[in-house]
Amino acid sequence: MSVRKTWTVVHRCGHEVPHDLSNRPADRRAGFARWLTERDCTDCWKAARDTGSESTQEWLAAKRAEEQQAAAEWAARFNMPPLEGPERALDWGERSRHQLMTAAHTALVAEGTWDEADWAVLEEKARTVTRAGWWIDQRDTDGADLVELLDAATEQDLGTENPFR
Repeated sequence: MSVRKTWTVVHRCGHEVPHDLSNRPADRRAGFARWLTERDCTDCWKAARDTGSESTQEWLAAKRAEEQQAAAEWAARFNMPPLEGPERALDWGERSRHQLMTAAHTALVAEGTWDEADWAVLEEKARTVTRAGWWIDQRDTDGADLVELLDAATEQDLGTENPFR
């Protein structure tokens, strides 16, 4: 006897939908069918996603503008150099750098054992990484890992040093 390939799932929204699970390994079909019961059916999911998308877009734009303003103020306050890269990546890179540096300060200084002198050394090292893409790539990392990440930065990530800043 072979494992079922078609499962009739009663979704969270109450709709009963047959699902062809033949593209999944036999030992994973039952678990996936169980997981589907905790989700809305495709039609209800799409309807929920499409409603309120305008207000979601407005909220997201306002949040991004607020984050961008905070990142720009932070960069000016702490004398961070402008980032380099494609125009569309600059703002994202600036926000990512601000968030990672803030998380690192919290982890290493506020909650950790570092003093301000240790932080100043790290901050100076962070100023040398000017490629926006590098900061974007690191956006999901833990702040405490920044030391190791900056050590791993390559020449292509580093900007030209300006001794007169």
